[in-house]
Amino acid sequence: MTERARQITEFLSSAGWANASRTVLAGDASNRRYDRLTDQNGNTAVLMDAPADRGEDVRPFLAIANWLSALGLSAPEILHADTDNGLLLIEDLGDDLFVRVIANDPGSETMLYQAAVDVLIQSQQASPPPLPSDDADRTVPLAALAFDWYQHGATGQVDTDARMAFMTAMDAVLRPLDALADVLIQRDYHAENLLWLPQRSGAARVGLLDFQDAMLGHCAYDLVSILQDARRDVPAQTEARMIQYFLDQTGLAPAAFRAAYAALGVQRNLRILGVFARLCMRDGKAHYVDMIPRVWAHVQTNLRHQDLAHVADTLRAHLPEPTPDILKRLKAQCRQHPTR
Repeated sequence: MTERARQITEFLSSAGWANASRTVLAGDASNRRYDRLTDQNGNTAVLMDAPADRGEDVRPFLAIANWLSALGLSAPEILHADTDNGLLLIEDLGDDLFVRVIANDPGSETMLYQAAVDVLIQSQQASPPPLPSDDADRTVPLAALAFDWYQHGATGQVDTDARMAFMTAMDAVLRPLDALADVLIQRDYHAENLLWLPQRSGAARVGLLDFQDAMLGHCAYDLVSILQDARRDVPAQTEARMIQYFLDQTGLAPAAFRAAYAALGVQRNLRILGVFARLCMRDGKAHYVDMIPRVWAHVQTNLRHQDLAHVADTLRAHLPEPTPDILKRLKAQCRQHPTR
């Protein structure tokens, strides 16, 4: 038995789940792993295995879960915790991910997305917990990952002058938003991280899973996250309808909000573009390359906003479109850059 297996066995024993069966539920782009536990009576719970020696920390998940639950939202209840060893036993919210529910019932899409927007509205009305700010000092370099990894993989080099010009233009757009970074943003708010719980009411019908990386940010960020999904196509009419619904419910100034939405959309999707290339080239996860064209399309949509003209000029001149040849080139470099 490995040391990690021993820790898990002792943890489950102390939680009263020593005799439960275990099945793998999910893994993700991080080093976390999730197992579903089922006891002799058919009761279930979820084991989160987040080893600290691989860079994971369960304490943010605990803190944000408690904050969301206090608002009446459906974060998983924490059943047992060993923060030193990175182990949590949490409520099992089921398997009805939004992406699965919509696939089985396409007519439910508008209802589900509106419920997800209601979660954002409700959480953003509350005073956020103390968290670091997702400000321009952080977000501009993250957007430049599109140069560091995608451009490098596509062309064999990073154009440092173009990268610097892009960062200057992006900073000018994002830095004014720092003063408005005053709500909790979950940062991975999308259809594969949300569960449908129809037996609950209101915004609590949306089960929340992936929020441990929450920060303080602009109220448009999580809306971009769910409506410009890297993993599934959200119809343009759904995106437009949900943006308008958010504006109607919050009373925010439409022009300023839409400008911020486009700017954050460019930043977020460029970061994802770089991360997906990195997940292939460094970490050997080639399937992320298949999602790059969708992410690229989101970037192009956002660049149409007039406030992003300078950013658009730099990107269009120096970041190549992800053609089939470029996607093939990225996959050919899978796990070829472990130390970059």
